[in-house]
Amino acid sequence: MSDKVLTIGAATFDDFEGVFFTFQAIRLANLERLESLDLVVIDNNPTSAEGMATADFCDKANIRYFPEPTKRTTAIRDRIFREALAPWAMSIDPHVLFEPNTISKLIYYVGLRNKHCKDILHGPMLYDYLGDETPATHMEPVWRDNMFGTWGHDERGKDPAAEQFEIPMHGLGLFACRVDAWPGFSPLFRGFGGEEGYIHEKIRAQGGKAYCLPFLRWVHRFQRPRGINYPLNIAERVHNYCVGWLETGQDPQEVLDHFATTHPGLDAKGILEKAQALATFYENDPDAAIDQIHPPEIKLAETQAAEIIPFKKPDRMETWHDTDINFGNILELEILGRKLRISKASISWAIR
Repeated sequence: MSDKVLTIGAATFDDFEGVFFTFQAIRLANLERLESLDLVVIDNNPTSAEGMATADFCDKANIRYFPEPTKRTTAIRDRIFREALAPWAMSIDPHVLFEPNTISKLIYYVGLRNKHCKDILHGPMLYDYLGDETPATHMEPVWRDNMFGTWGHDERGKDPAAEQFEIPMHGLGLFACRVDAWPGFSPLFRGFGGEEGYIHEKIRAQGGKAYCLPFLRWVHRFQRPRGINYPLNIAERVHNYCVGWLETGQDPQEVLDHFATTHPGLDAKGILEKAQALATFYENDPDAAIDQIHPPEIKLAETQAAEIIPFKKPDRMETWHDTDINFGNILELEILGRKLRISKASISWAIR
């Protein structure tokens, strides 16, 4: 039996600096309890230069590292719970920082919870200026800007000593759950997006609730001055919403209605029909349905739970450069009957 009391894990895609500073901050602030923490990184792009640097750091920092290149999806956060050595696991984005003493408070809190607890736990997200503003304590279940959920602010979240309170949903930059009660994301998800709200409905369906713990305070890095390295495909996001809404018994028409407004040229109805067919296929042949979503093009040996993958420096590492291009004259492209006008762009490039 493991002596770990809390697993803290992050799924990453080409964010070495985020992983480094997030986990070093956790380790430095919890030196006296490091032996009771189980630190985990799931890498969705382990063969890139950033991925190899992340593996090297995890090896040195005694962080359990698991490459996951075959399924390109944020739902790989499920693996944090599958690999957890502690009874409770907290998933965080690899660019999150905590207030002092937050982890020790969380360890104390989960130690008092019923061993059959089925709840999902969140905390107030502080804004960058760390002022007296009310933090983002939850999300309101409404659609806006291609997403389900908008930041909500409850005054009770301003006092770290306040009691926990129930919330409808929250962003998944940070959440915790008892490992045995984790309901999991749909294996039919692909790409990025669509989890907020959906996972909270699954928690409630199994008899749990979503709570905000005012002491569980964190900040999140949103800015990406060098751009986002992972692909963001709006059709995949709509697919995930359709899959999630069908699974939880919600009306997918609201998904279609929202994206009909934000992306009128997108065949959202067709995406829904494919999601419905895929759900039926999954019921009859789960493995084949998953292979259809995530083709088994790359087969890696299963990584053992306690194994740390050593860093193997390649014979030749690529050097990537960032270049800003100003076209001078406007570049105009016609796409789906509409004109895309570009004045400048940024590219990342390497010579092999």
